[in-house]
Amino acid sequence: MFSKSKINDPAPTNDTPAKPAGADASPIPAAPAKASEFKSASAPKAKPAASVLSSDLHISGNLKTTGDIQVEGTVEGDIRAHLLTVGESATIKGEIIADDVVINGRIVGRVRGLKVRLTSTARVEGDIIHKTIAIESGAHFEGSVQRQDDPLTVGKAAAPKAAAPAAAPAAATKPAK
Repeated sequence: MFSKSKINDPAPTNDTPAKPAGADASPIPAAPAKASEFKSASAPKAKPAASVLSSDLHISGNLKTTGDIQVEGTVEGDIRAHLLTVGESATIKGEIIADDVVINGRIVGRVRGLKVRLTSTARVEGDIIHKTIAIESGAHFEGSVQRQDDPLTVGKAAAPKAAAPAAAPAAATKPAK
């Protein structure tokens, strides 16, 4: 009454006596290996672990990554990352630009981030430009805080402010003559 259609069947394995046994055996194992290669290539890549700069490491220079960084040592230079975690024993002297910034240690310089969090052990000397900020009780902060919708863009925010004060004194001195 029902007949089996051969359209959806996997490729037939021919075990006919006309072919040598070794010829059939080698293509069959090769096919699953190729299939697993395709699966691993199409599978989503796992997010790499954060790069950790240990407490005995001292870096003089800028760091830039699209990934995550955890600093436990000392960095003298600017850092740009997706997520930056500053450990309790860490010291950073330079500008920080990151999507997320968690500060447990010491920062001397400007911090720019979409989300900035100062924990109770944080020590920050510099300005913070953020979209959202959280400051825990006990954190030490000296500087100014400014909210911006896009704090990661450096050139746009700094150019109009620098141009406005320079134009005002020039205009004031002309009528005085």
